[in-house]
Amino acid sequence: MRPTSNAPAADRSSLEPRWATARTVPLREVAKIESLLGPNQINRENGKRRVVVTANVRDRDLGGFVEDLQQRIEQQVSVPEGYWIDYGGTFEQLISASQRLAVVVPVTLVLIFGLLFMAFGSARDAVIVFSGVPLALTGGVAALALRGIPLSITAGVGFIALSGVAVLNGLVMIAFIRNLREQGQSLDDAVFNGALERLRPVLMTALVASLGFVPMALNVGTGAEVQRPLATVVIGGIVSSTLLTLLVLPTLYRLLHRGDAAKSQREAH
Repeated sequence: MRPTSNAPAADRSSLEPRWATARTVPLREVAKIESLLGPNQINRENGKRRVVVTANVRDRDLGGFVEDLQQRIEQQVSVPEGYWIDYGGTFEQLISASQRLAVVVPVTLVLIFGLLFMAFGSARDAVIVFSGVPLALTGGVAALALRGIPLSITAGVGFIALSGVAVLNGLVMIAFIRNLREQGQSLDDAVFNGALERLRPVLMTALVASLGFVPMALNVGTGAEVQRPLATVVIGGIVSSTLLTLLVLPTLYRLLHRGDAAKSQREAH
């Protein structure tokens, strides 16, 4: 059964829903309409409005540019309450890559030393060969300074590659000297003959690696900002590490093994 209402007809009209008497309202009565310049799109991040300002950095390093920008903003810009400034884009990737390199480079050097120790079975000989790495890194830094190129992620990758080349030259030299000593040569003769015999292989390795990077180091076209730091580091480091391998490393080997040679001579007599 349907319920019926005993209310008079005049009273029943007041019980009707409001939408039954709805009417249109002009927009000018509820809002003020004006034509103004404004953003064509409103971006949000974490529920907050975001405005992106982009710029291309040329003829200087990105890290130095952002550092100067932060100082200028701190000194000359008053940021209103509720606003904040973040630096993203390539700079954000640079920070992330730098943090990864801070872990990768030490791990790489430790692995290189471990492989050298396994190859020679002697921590002393491993240290002698590993001493080529610091001088190679010094040559890479000097080459960057001479060319006025800032330290970047690609330069860091070049230092990792350079460490391998420097260790390879030292490994060739020390392995040959050890072989000559096992054949019965004295320490001085083994060092002299080993340095003389390994001169050509070391120079060939250095020339092939360095000359191969010359076009990258002189590149001024597309991708030059990535190629030049890497090639400059490798070329400068190979030059310095080659000098170490040919001059310093044999001398260092003789100094560290002089005591063993003297002991062997006493036992022989």
